Amino acid sequence: MTGVSQLELDPTAAGTPPRRPGRRARTSVFWLSLPLAVVSVGVFVLPLTGLLPAAGQDLAATRQPPAFLPGGTWAHPLGTDKLGQDVLTQFVTAGRLTIVIGLVGALVAIGPGTLLGVLAGYFRGWVDRVISVLIDAQLALPFILVALAIIANRGSSLPVLFLVLALTGWAVCARVTRSATMAIRERQFVFGLRAAGASEPRIVFRHILPNLAGTTVALGTLQVGTAILVESALSFLGLGVVPPMNSWGSMLASGQDELSQAWWIAFFPGLAITLLVLLVNLLGDALLTHHDPRKARR
Repeated sequence: MTGVSQLELDPTAAGTPPRRPGRRARTSVFWLSLPLAVVSVGVFVLPLTGLLPAAGQDLAATRQPPAFLPGGTWAHPLGTDKLGQDVLTQFVTAGRLTIVIGLVGALVAIGPGTLLGVLAGYFRGWVDRVISVLIDAQLALPFILVALAIIANRGSSLPVLFLVLALTGWAVCARVTRSATMAIRERQFVFGLRAAGASEPRIVFRHILPNLAGTTVALGTLQVGTAILVESALSFLGLGVVPPMNSWGSMLASGQDELSQAWWIAFFPGLAITLLVLLVNLLGDALLTHHDPRKARR
């Protein structure tokens, strides 16, 4: 068996023992994933069950309070808006789009960010200098200015929103993966692969990237929360999701003028955004600890 094959089958043979995440980290990942899974299944399954109130307008039932408040009815559990539309139905359908935006927004940011970070961290030299300058330049630009420039030129739509999320999210991912790649390339099994004659693309794609899988998953999870916050901020300013589509951010924007008369229109999507982003960020932190116990807080 050649040296390359042996190292590929067992990279730890070069002197890097595998790290085993602690039981506490695995437990945290499970309990944080559970409510996120319940919310995701709920917003995608409930519209298919026929249990939600009708989504049409009812001008005879405008601004009805939630069922748990005086004057509310269980026909509209979370109340109605200024057009008599059921808030629960809007909340569920808007949550579906919000989660999709968070997932796709994370993917379009983590993909180019990881690739550029690996190239910078592994090849170093002028490649690292060019990519590092791009990272610093992107991080120095406020995301709202980038969003305004793109949306003013292209208009508001989901593809444009995903472009904004990609351009505002890749730099953070690239910076983290660059540092992780620089640490991995100095391990003994990488030196062994080079000495055995393995090509640079083979080392990068068959060894560096798999060793970055845990970090990439954790970064992607954190980026989901960032994408949701960016979309909510843009929708609140009227630059994100536009009718007839609806997200929690656009619900929050539409309810800001009704806070004195119908606070529940903005309260429930605002609370959902807060809790969802909090859970996603905690899950991302737990995943980092899960894949690298040295990051655990003591």
